[in-house]
Formats: sequence, C-alpha cells, structure tokens
Amino acid sequence: MGLFNRRPKLPPADRPPLAADERVLAWAAAGNGEGDGVLVASNRGLWLPGRAQRLGWHDILKVVWSGRELTVTPAETVGERDGGYLVVADLPAETYLLVDPGDLPHQVRTRVTGSVAYTAHHPVPGGAGRIAARRVPGVDGLTWTVRYDPGTPADDEAVVAETDRLVTAARAATTPADV
Repeated sequence: MGLFNRRPKLPPADRPPLAADERVLAWAAAGNGEGDGVLVASNRGLWLPGRAQRLGWHDILKVVWSGRELTVTPAETVGERDGGYLVVADLPAETYLLVDPGDLPHQVRTRVTGSVAYTAHHPVPGGAGRIAARRVPGVDGLTWTVRYDPGTPADDEAVVAETDRLVTAARAATTPADV
C-alpha cells in the first residue's frame, strides 16, 4: 500500500479501552458516519458500537460480509459440562453498514477463522450439534464448545452422553501423539 493510500489513524475519541498487549488492526465507521459508532478489530477481538467489552474472536459464531454490511453473531455460554466443554447459543445477530470498510471485513474473517482449530457437525439423539475447538488469546490449549441445532433437547441424558463421547473423540483426534 502506498504512502498516499494509507487509511487515517483511528481518532482518539473512537479508540476503545485496549488492554496493554492489544493493538488495533483495522477499523471502520458504522452507518452513515453520523454518530453510529466505530467497529475496531484488534489482535484480541472485535469492539462493536454500544458495547463496553470486546468480543473475543472465539466468541463470534458467525460473520457475514455482504460487501456493504457486516453481520456478527456472537456466542452466549449457556452451560458448562463435566466433559470439559461449554454449551453455547447464538445471541441476536448485529448488522453494521460500513460505507468505507477498509481492511476490517478481511481482518474479522481472518481472525474468526483463525481461532477455529476444529469444527464438525454431528447428529445426536433428537437433533444435532456443532462441536468446535477454538484458540483463545492468552489461554493455553483449546476451548471446546458445542452449539446445538434449534430443537435439539440439549439437557436430555442421551444427548449429553453422546456429546461427551463426541467431544472426547474429537479431542483425541486433535491431540498430537507426542504429547
């Protein structure tokens, strides 16, 4: 990128409260630029307008870029299982119009995709679920989650037992033999 094509720096008034080891990778104003807020991608996650905390890359279930709008679907932890994994569900999707997106959509896609170490969709009794292992900045190893499809009886004993089995098998398949 040439010197004259560089995007201006993020204005100090729009800078989120970054952690000491956090740096801005990309940013874009949301809406028509009249106070709708700014989205900021950092090495640790995504700062969205109206949120006091960043969404870690591992906390984003889905991102869609239409070419004008960025839609982010965050995860909500709804349970923790004895098998050492979290049960997550979709929070409402949030959509932001980005008139001048710059590198933000690329950075978001790269970071969300890069946080995924394993993902597979499996049938379970009465439904199905997606098992995923995500990399979390500052945490050793992987964080395992399951997101059940709508209508799946997540608390059913048979569902829990099958999910435990599937997570255990996925862990074994992704653990290096020399560890």
